[in-house]
Amino acid sequence: MHHWLKQAALSAVLIIFIPSVLGQPKSAEPTPVKTATVTRETLNVEVTAVGTLRADETVVIRPEIAGRVATIHFKEGQAVRQGEPLATLDQAEYQAQLASSAAQLALEESSFRRLQDLDRKNLTSQQNLDEARAKLDAARAQHELNRVRLDKTVIRAAFDGTVGLRQVSPGAYVKPGDDIANLESLGSMKLDFRVPETYLARLASGQTLAVRVDAWPDQPFEGAIYAIEPGVDEETRTVLLRARLPNKGNKLRPGLFARINLVLERRENALVAPEQAIVPVGQKTFVYRVVDGKAAMTPVKLGLRRPGQVEIVEGVNAGDVVVTDGQLKIRDGAPVTVLPPEGQPANKG
Repeated sequence: MHHWLKQAALSAVLIIFIPSVLGQPKSAEPTPVKTATVTRETLNVEVTAVGTLRADETVVIRPEIAGRVATIHFKEGQAVRQGEPLATLDQAEYQAQLASSAAQLALEESSFRRLQDLDRKNLTSQQNLDEARAKLDAARAQHELNRVRLDKTVIRAAFDGTVGLRQVSPGAYVKPGDDIANLESLGSMKLDFRVPETYLARLASGQTLAVRVDAWPDQPFEGAIYAIEPGVDEETRTVLLRARLPNKGNKLRPGLFARINLVLERRENALVAPEQAIVPVGQKTFVYRVVDGKAAMTPVKLGLRRPGQVEIVEGVNAGDVVVTDGQLKIRDGAPVTVLPPEGQPANKG
């Protein structure tokens, strides 16, 4: 009996002791996480497009009159100045026509002066005087026409530029409109490209753009919009833009395919964080800020996205530390340990 009472008393002590041990709270171990700091940066609102380069000015050299090519004044690929002769047609026929009209003009002038003298003496009629004046005007017009035709036997450069490959040889007979060569101004280039109509409200002349071409893959070129097509293409729902690019060293050539980044807007002092920091929950987005060694789940509003980065419009401030790796292992208020870069000791948030 005494032995049984002793065992019962011991069991009661154990029953009382064990629950007290199990009920003691166990401190949670901090979860190791990687973090980044929210920074302020300048972000550009950009749109990408593709386009085609064009010469600033381009024209096909063609004769306006028929004739035999007497002289070619340029070398293929040569730079020429405005007004320089490029080709001369045989002038003999046109010189003869000019001389004939000059003689006819002199005859009509002499006839008109004689009739004027007779008119002052009332020895001729007004009708004869009017007919003589009309013949004189016609002779002057014909003489001027022949002079213009003779001038057109010399084909000149319409602007400063580079002459392309010629299509005719000296001695060839050409008709009005036959191709002789291309003349293109390469000092600056035009760039035509299209963007979706949704950007129309944010387009304006003077906006800058960066251009890359396959011929010079490692060299960016810069330009600016100077003209916007008034209408929107009904089939593609796009707006046609034209920009101008300086062409130092004549590296750019007409017809090149171009890839374009157009800056629509520049945002100064935008708050930026790594994309990995964003935690989507349903239709909302959150980040975990590290505050006093604990994770603070914070709702945020996002703005622009960049490769590896995202703009945070609301919810955080510059300098906030946000979790970028380990979000799945933590919850709001959980203690965390910030993992440092390799070779540095850990630091509790």
